[in-house]
Amino acid sequence: MTVPTRGKGFVNFTRAVAGWLESIRAQGGLLTVFVTHTSASLTIQENADPNVRVDLLDALERIAPEDHPYAHHEEGPDDMPSHIKSMLTSVSLSIPVSEGAMTLGIWQGIYLIEHRTEPNRRQVVLSYIGSVGR
Repeated sequence: MTVPTRGKGFVNFTRAVAGWLESIRAQGGLLTVFVTHTSASLTIQENADPNVRVDLLDALERIAPEDHPYAHHEEGPDDMPSHIKSMLTSVSLSIPVSEGAMTLGIWQGIYLIEHRTEPNRRQVVLSYIGSVGR
């Protein structure tokens, strides 16, 4: 699955993952979501108040600021902080599936976090182990 981004920020792709599960007729099992990049990551986070994501991005910026004198800087000032942020968050998620649906909480969504400044097209691999319907 390709997830387009607009640069730094959260991209909610919960519906796309749910559609994929429906297309394979998943019933009960385990879904793995994996991003194949070192400067983007994944999270399950609140999908109601967008200010939560604003505050989370702000916290990540404080932890890994672009203006730090990193040794690795050949790919721009946002590259090394992006690697740090992806290391601190997740590149894979495991989500139980029951009765054909992800067992996410009512306020939870699946997000790709783009850590680079420029827009990208991020590759996400979905894998499902479990029962399927007919």
